[in-house]
Amino acid sequence: MKKTAIILGATGLTGSILLEKLLRDDTYDKIKLFSRSSVGISSPKIEEYIINMFQLENHAETFKADVVFCCIGTTKSKTPNKDVYKKIDYGIPVAAAKLAKQNEIKTFIVISALGASESSSVFYNKTKGEMQRDVILQKIENTYILQPSLITGNRNEFRFGEKLAEAFMKVFGFLIPAKYKMIKAETIAEAMRILSKDGYSEKIITSEKIKKL
Repeated sequence: MKKTAIILGATGLTGSILLEKLLRDDTYDKIKLFSRSSVGISSPKIEEYIINMFQLENHAETFKADVVFCCIGTTKSKTPNKDVYKKIDYGIPVAAAKLAKQNEIKTFIVISALGASESSSVFYNKTKGEMQRDVILQKIENTYILQPSLITGNRNEFRFGEKLAEAFMKVFGFLIPAKYKMIKAETIAEAMRILSKDGYSEKIITSEKIKKL
């Protein structure tokens, strides 16, 4: 039986790669994209909903599928305002999880970050931790939270910190524990696709386990 997927964040690095993978995957015959701008791809599989992502709860009637992939996320440099940052990194994934529960969607897969903890004194880690907590509270049957380390890939923007980390890894990578090594967006997207089919024994999946998947 063919499946329907929802992707949140398909215009981002990991989300765009995941979309390409699902378009090639015969398991899915419909892919619903909820975002603030179009991905610019034409396919009979794609249904696009260009919406205000801060009002996701207003779209319960169309938020129906077999699996939700949540690739939403911003950065401190892109979103320096902490209130807006929290609306994105906490508000949107939690709203999506609540809709998934309401509409009896059985699988919810979301990207968080390594170091996420609701008890962290670091605002950004704390925000991710609170998101994880409230997604899990929805008790969706198959909930998977990915905690990648620094994500690399072909971005449309230059990130000095990422380039610096890449240079460091080339020289000192052998000293870094597997859990903290950089991870490709391609790897994360493929792990999400596999999770949607095969599942996993743990809800929270750290970077080195994502690579094994």
